[in-house]
Amino acid sequence: MSAPDYESSNYEYVTARVRSRRSRLFDAEDYRKLVRMGTGEIARFMEESEYETEMNRLGSRHSGVDLIEYALNENLADHFDDLLRWADGQLYDYVARYLRKFDAWNVKTVLRGLYANADRDAVADDLIDAGEFSEATLERLLDANSIEEVVDALDRTVFGDALAAAYEDYEETGLLVPLENAVDRTFYERLIGGLPDEPDRATRLYVEFLEAEIDFRNLRNALRLARSGADLDPSEYYIEGGQLFDEDEIRQLVGNEEQVLERVRESTYGDDLDAALDVLEEADTLVEFEHALDAALLEYADTLSNRYPLSVCPVLSFVLAKEREVDNIRAIARGREAGLEPDAIEEELVIL
Repeated sequence: MSAPDYESSNYEYVTARVRSRRSRLFDAEDYRKLVRMGTGEIARFMEESEYETEMNRLGSRHSGVDLIEYALNENLADHFDDLLRWADGQLYDYVARYLRKFDAWNVKTVLRGLYANADRDAVADDLIDAGEFSEATLERLLDANSIEEVVDALDRTVFGDALAAAYEDYEETGLLVPLENAVDRTFYERLIGGLPDEPDRATRLYVEFLEAEIDFRNLRNALRLARSGADLDPSEYYIEGGQLFDEDEIRQLVGNEEQVLERVRESTYGDDLDAALDVLEEADTLVEFEHALDAALLEYADTLSNRYPLSVCPVLSFVLAKEREVDNIRAIARGREAGLEPDAIEEELVIL
């Protein structure tokens, strides 16, 4: 990719388009309706929403939950293709960098599928074709018969060295944490690396948004490690680039959740995330805690978007919100297919 023209960004145009798209996302009332529907009713509901095009195009080949999943993934990829099509200059560069997160997502999805002995087709349904990996690369990952084969298949990609280094820890512990974190670290390091040496206001806002995401990723990883019981040094899985913790603090705090939350409350996020932190403190399980973290990040992203409406922040906030909508609808469809009660499904959703 050639160097971006940092003078030609079209923030006003793209943020206006993004606001329009954001207004069409499902809200809490939509989710309350969906959790009480069967899969056929969910499909019909989606046909009358902004998923109409994908549902109609795919309806002759798929049905039920499969139709919903394929439509969700196609719609997500189409939205993000639009972002790249709309954006110019510096803004294009920032969006393209950020959308590489779906390469990281796909790698972790394949690793988790193999770890859980999931069916190949089920893993393929969860892949999102919105990053830089080619279809051939994704097929090679899906065809892998072991986690070691996945690591080998990624040898010549940006994730290769980090995964190879983490594979020994995976073998020793039997946990995916070292491999997943190696993927995240690679993504975030490359995301922030290579920015202008003297950042302008737009770049500083971009970095501020990413710092928040890295901070919450570090918090999530620290808590996962603390609850895993594995003898691993949390600082070895620390992602550089955030502001909330340094490596020494992670090591000291990882065994004390109350201290971790107090550290967040006293940080620059404290005022913006006061309500979300209350939810975090009341969470009884790690899943609840992680859902609360997701909600907190969405809330903080929205705070930045409102504070800086003509910047990259509304664009990246939309990416997060759209991802969350897709995750929520998928969880509802799968839950209803499995016969779960609405209350049980609602516990799996992240809604602001």
